[in-house]
Amino acid sequence: MATSAVQIIGLVFGGIGMVGTLATTIMPQWRVSAFIGSNIVVAENRWEGLWMACMRHANIRMQCKVYDSLLALPPELQASRGLMCAASVLCFLAFMIAILGMKCTRCTGDNSKAKGYILLTAGIIFIVSAIVVLIPVSWVGNSIIRDFYNPLLDVALKRELGEALYIGWVTALVLLAGGIIFCCQTCCSERSSNSYRYSIPSHHTTPKSFHVEKKSPSVYSKSQYV
Repeated sequence: MATSAVQIIGLVFGGIGMVGTLATTIMPQWRVSAFIGSNIVVAENRWEGLWMACMRHANIRMQCKVYDSLLALPPELQASRGLMCAASVLCFLAFMIAILGMKCTRCTGDNSKAKGYILLTAGIIFIVSAIVVLIPVSWVGNSIIRDFYNPLLDVALKRELGEALYIGWVTALVLLAGGIIFCCQTCCSERSSNSYRYSIPSHHTTPKSFHVEKKSPSVYSKSQYV
């Protein structure tokens, strides 16, 4: 019962991480800029994501435009596209593999050892997915902080950390936790199964020695025979 509860917790973490990875990939709030005029309060928000850039003026609807060319993006956003797409595929693959290896499913039969290997594979893929998510999010965040404190860069070109980056960092931690849960649960169950041995009772029967007394033939003298 405890094993099934741990597996369900790991699966929930993996599902949350999968949804967070998809949300981080789609959201345009990777690089956010906000400008406020000195004379008139005019707010202009610009959001830059992996796929589109959005602009919102005061009292005007948000307008989004898909990037015309991939080459127009900064190098970190170009690399983040591929890495986040790969992370989304890995998360989905790990989630489906984890469902097959759950104790409450009958897809792979009742072989607990095979299910343990399946869950171990899912846990490793979840950990790899967490690393793949963490790389682009940290890369873009580092470039934003570096440019923000660069005095030579124009103020209009400076950006701030968007909500998608924070969601990406939390998603990486959740995926890492789910992968560790699956790996530790599989290793602990494997250890317990190896330590549990069936002791076959050995019955040592001592052979009974039957002492048969052989009666020695009586020796009669010849003189006793008449």
